[in-house]
Amino acid sequence: MEKNYTDLLSEELRLQQTVAEENREHSVMTILDAKRLASQYQKEAEKCNAGMETCEGARERAEASLIAEKKVTAQWEQRARQMGWKDK
Repeated sequence: MEKNYTDLLSEELRLQQTVAEENREHSVMTILDAKRLASQYQKEAEKCNAGMETCEGARERAEASLIAEKKVTAQWEQRARQMGWKDK
């Protein structure tokens, strides 16, 4: 009877160890997946930020170009008015 009880306890300990090892492996895999996803999201965020910077730069250049064009248009209108041109 004593041997049987010892065998049962040993088996129970082996099973608990197996379960603990499987849980540890699952945790490690979950952490690795989380790190991979975090890295992927970080790369996407960096691409998005770069795109936003490019877009913002293009908007600023377009705004500067529009301001310059308005100045030129105002000069031409002024010259045209000096030459006798009138709005309808």
